[in-house]
Amino acid sequence: MLEAPGLGPETDQAPGFTPGERKDNALKVILVSPEVVPFAKTGGLADVAGALPLALSKLGHAVSVFMPLYRHVVDRELALEPTGIELSFHVYHREQKATIWKGEFPGTTVPAYFVEHDGFFYRRELYGDTRGAYPDNAERFAFFSRAVLEAVVALGIEPDVFHLNDWQSALIAVYLRSIFAGGPVLGKSASLLTIHNLAYQGLFPEWEFNFTGLGWELFNWKELEYHGKVNFLKGGIVFADLINTVSKKYSQEIQTAEFGAGLEAVLSSRTEDLFGILNGVDYQNWNPATDKLIPAGYSPESISGKAKCKAHLQEINNLPQKPDVPVVGIVSRLADQKGFDILGEAMEEIMKLDMQLVVLGTGQQEYHDMFTRIGKKYPQKTGISLKYDNQLAHMIEAGSDMFLMPSRYEPCGLNQMYSLKYGTVPIVRSTGGLADTITDCTNKTLKKGTANGFSFSEYSAAELVKVLKRAVDTYAKKPKVFKKLVAKGMAQDFSWDRSAREYVNLYEKAIAKHH
Repeated sequence: MLEAPGLGPETDQAPGFTPGERKDNALKVILVSPEVVPFAKTGGLADVAGALPLALSKLGHAVSVFMPLYRHVVDRELALEPTGIELSFHVYHREQKATIWKGEFPGTTVPAYFVEHDGFFYRRELYGDTRGAYPDNAERFAFFSRAVLEAVVALGIEPDVFHLNDWQSALIAVYLRSIFAGGPVLGKSASLLTIHNLAYQGLFPEWEFNFTGLGWELFNWKELEYHGKVNFLKGGIVFADLINTVSKKYSQEIQTAEFGAGLEAVLSSRTEDLFGILNGVDYQNWNPATDKLIPAGYSPESISGKAKCKAHLQEINNLPQKPDVPVVGIVSRLADQKGFDILGEAMEEIMKLDMQLVVLGTGQQEYHDMFTRIGKKYPQKTGISLKYDNQLAHMIEAGSDMFLMPSRYEPCGLNQMYSLKYGTVPIVRSTGGLADTITDCTNKTLKKGTANGFSFSEYSAAELVKVLKRAVDTYAKKPKVFKKLVAKGMAQDFSWDRSAREYVNLYEKAIAKHH
């Protein structure tokens, strides 16, 4: 859908890339993701894939990002240049062609390469529509994975490591150990596979294994076969040099039957190669001291603006403007995973507490219906917005006293980390990234100075009511304790710089293991 602007073939290397050469311990990293902010996004994966390359670049490493050239990207009318690289190879019985375009992350020299194939990627959505997942997703992302490797060879980059993300790029780990093994450009390249949510695996009928171009000897229970189907993510788990998830707790949880989504045995077999790294937070966008989307700025040194944010949040939600009544915020996808089933069970008891509830989100229809009923029944205690609204999300983080995340499971979670920065005390279920970031308020943790929120373990409505009651009582009856929680949270650092340094360590481990 793009037309080259008449510049002729453009084959410059990405900034910092010199084929076959490394300088000053700088790593050459290819990060592959099916979605990347600011180009195209459906969820948190895009935020990670957009922030991590910039953080790695600041640390002195040479990073190039590869993603599909979706309609979303074309419609943004970005300043993309032709690389002069046009690829052609067979995907099963059809010859498929790809054109490689190059852009940059806005305001940086970090390169982003785009794989153009209008038949596969010029669509309204990334992975599916209202009828469900696109029926040719296996073919689309097998093609994408193969095209990325062919493009890297054509560019002559010779990367030290490929950083793959989720099932859509997991096949690259398999290709590196099969079709491209021992090659002059990619033969020495290691691979790291990051699992952002194990529930999504790229599971397809057996015959679609043909689209991978791999030998059928790999379609077996130890490698890519899964209960008679082909599993792209499983292939990545088996063949990647190292694997990580987006929190330490989640890396442990997915090795159990409860959270393993059927792959717990495969993951357990690689336990020595499985790590957890928390996602970072983009404090340029999420910082109450500089946030332009909230009515008043504030900081740990001067927190008075938070009271103004609270009053404004109550006002726009038609709630009584009572400074002494705590506001509990929720900004979430409305799905079973996020704990809305137990919240629904607990709602009548929750509404008996002296608090106000402000909710923003979209998702499953049953929860739209549930929150609509709650909003009508308790108009003086609830503010319900069933939509996507970035500014309102910021206002809820700034104007709430507490933030509720009762998730059934949570690979990482970002809102609890946003909340800490905004002096909004998190109330969470102790799972995944929520367990790694939030320390429950107890006498012991208060003495140690580690308490920064409230948490509960058993996934039940009764336990959810208990923890909310404890949080509301602390707010009303122990204001000094509550202020300690606020201060602790605002002082914590979950920046991408920290996470990026941990990824560099994993890259080095993967390279050492590969060699």
